[in-house]
Amino acid sequence: VLRRRREQAGLSQEALAATAGLHRNTVGLLERGERVPTLVVVQQVATALGVTMAVLVGEAEREPDPDDAG
Repeated sequence: VLRRRREQAGLSQEALAATAGLHRNTVGLLERGERVPTLVVVQQVATALGVTMAVLVGEAEREPDPDDAG
């Protein structure tokens, strides 16, 4: 969800990180699902993308989990 939203916004990982006040590596880890964001980070990313936290979380909830076998 994060990668898709970032790409739709025409932002690089670096640009999103700078706008959100995060390190570029953090954005990469979040996109790959290797780091679970805090609520503060979700808010920062949502604001940087111009959407609400509810939109991001809602989209993430609808995404199928690639680790789910069923």
